[in-house]
Amino acid sequence: MSIRMTRTSTLPAASLFMAASAASLFMAASSAPAAPRFIDLRRIEPIHGDVAAGAQKAAVCLACHGANGVSVAPTFPRLAGQRADYLYHRLVSFKQAGPKDPYYSISPMTAIAVTLSDADMRNVAAYFSAQVPQVTDLPSPVASAAKGAALFYAGDPSKGVPPCQGCHGAEASGVASSANQYATYPALRGQYGPYVIARLTHYRAGLPNDTSNTFIMAGVAQTLDDDAIQALAAWISSLPPPNSL
Repeated sequence: MSIRMTRTSTLPAASLFMAASAASLFMAASSAPAAPRFIDLRRIEPIHGDVAAGAQKAAVCLACHGANGVSVAPTFPRLAGQRADYLYHRLVSFKQAGPKDPYYSISPMTAIAVTLSDADMRNVAAYFSAQVPQVTDLPSPVASAAKGAALFYAGDPSKGVPPCQGCHGAEASGVASSANQYATYPALRGQYGPYVIARLTHYRAGLPNDTSNTFIMAGVAQTLDDDAIQALAAWISSLPPPNSL
């Protein structure tokens, strides 16, 4: 009696298993959706711009943000005296947003930003940052402002709320640091209450989610209930803007 042997492969069984596993991983990776695009703001270079050139490009901005960056309505953010790096990277986010982005696609800023070159955005950011904010339109402090101050300086450990001053500075004017990532954390003092409420509410919903900074803010905002958001907005809006008259 003879035994007939059939040669099925010259590869060892372990090699066949590894090849099959690699093929499966490749197919899974190929069919998986692309990772969301985001901008890493932890390692950035300081931005520089021409204030005079920015003043010319900023003409279209004044309809909503007011002469010299003092907004005509509290739903539009005050830009005067804001940090240039923050303003520039916000414009970049508007410019690079996808047409179906749930946050940026509904903003009128997106259509404006796409018309700006990189130099234009730097110049506009430099212009608004150089403007001196006015304090004549500050709202009267409300009772919840005291709670807002406590949250800003100490947070609320019982609810996992971190202190805001860690990223926005003890004076709510931003952190002065050699680490460039802090340059994109905005000054908050004197910002309009309705705008602050809208931004924190959006962050709590996970929008926008396009930069490393927005990931941080989304996590923070999820620890804030409506009362905390209202209190923070009341206190922030009661402060004189940074470098104001």
